[in-house]
Amino acid sequence: MISQPSLDPSSINFDLPDPEQDDLSNIDFIERLENAWSICEQFDLQTEIWRGRILRVVRDREKRGGNGRGKGFLQWLREMEISKSKAYSLIQLADSSDNLVEDGILEESSVNNFSKRAFIETAQAEPEIQHMISEAANEGKDITRRQVKSLTDEFMAATSSLLPDEIREKTQSNLLPAKFVAPLVRELSKLSPIQQEEICETLRENPEIDSVKDMTNTAKWIGKSVDASLALRAFQNKNLNLDKATQEALRLDSLGLLSDAFGQAKTIENSILKFHSAWKRLEGLQERLWLESGSSTPYLRELLDILQTLTGSTIRVSLGELSGGKKLRLQLVEEDSQRLDPPSIDLNN
Repeated sequence: MISQPSLDPSSINFDLPDPEQDDLSNIDFIERLENAWSICEQFDLQTEIWRGRILRVVRDREKRGGNGRGKGFLQWLREMEISKSKAYSLIQLADSSDNLVEDGILEESSVNNFSKRAFIETAQAEPEIQHMISEAANEGKDITRRQVKSLTDEFMAATSSLLPDEIREKTQSNLLPAKFVAPLVRELSKLSPIQQEEICETLRENPEIDSVKDMTNTAKWIGKSVDASLALRAFQNKNLNLDKATQEALRLDSLGLLSDAFGQAKTIENSILKFHSAWKRLEGLQERLWLESGSSTPYLRELLDILQTLTGSTIRVSLGELSGGKKLRLQLVEEDSQRLDPPSIDLNN
């Protein structure tokens, strides 16, 4: 027997604002829409939690039956037109809901007080945040994603061990807004201990809001530089000290330039990989067409002759009128992975 949900979708009858109503302020217009949207999210949340529970039952039933290959579960997903990743995200949502309720943190009926995104973020938050949010929901208060994010930021800024004591104490005393300190914590968490310490040293010397903003941007640039450098094939198998190099760029106030250089290098490498794949494919297609053609297809042969200028070991490409009609000449030499010497190219021609 399936009990009816506490919310009845058939009873919904929103009084949506008229988009052509000139005497309605933009603030009131947005507020009415947000209220209607939040109610829709409550239905959406309840629906997805129950879908997750249904999918979990299908999965667990199959496990109990001893079929370890997952055919029954996958068959159900195909019939219901649900992707595997979506199914497991729904199961995770159901698990989160059950854990909050089973632990006594949240009352079952209080789930209706959450928007979908607010509930998901609550389930992923620290236990202290879960308790505070659940208490508010149990009291009948509506919980939005903005409230969860604000509370999470306040908790993170006041308790994170990544921050120097001077910043934490000022945040706890409300002398530094949590909305500025929390992004700093997130960026610091992406860095190495050495990089974190260098930024924290600057914050100890100047624990003010402008310094927090500057160091957040600095940490962001360092993080982007590290991510880009790790993706560069040019750096693979090279004994480079990226931490020290980044510190030196920081002292020169050139982190932005370094990050941009890494980004451009990554773009070049990705472009070359795509170019090589297209170059090899064009070579094969041009060769096949050449074998199929003959004296009876002179126009096709003429076209293939031109394409051949893009398939050989030397390629010339016009850079267009914006570059003054210049041409770029590329020489391609495919080498064994053990060979390190670059090919000799005459740049004068």
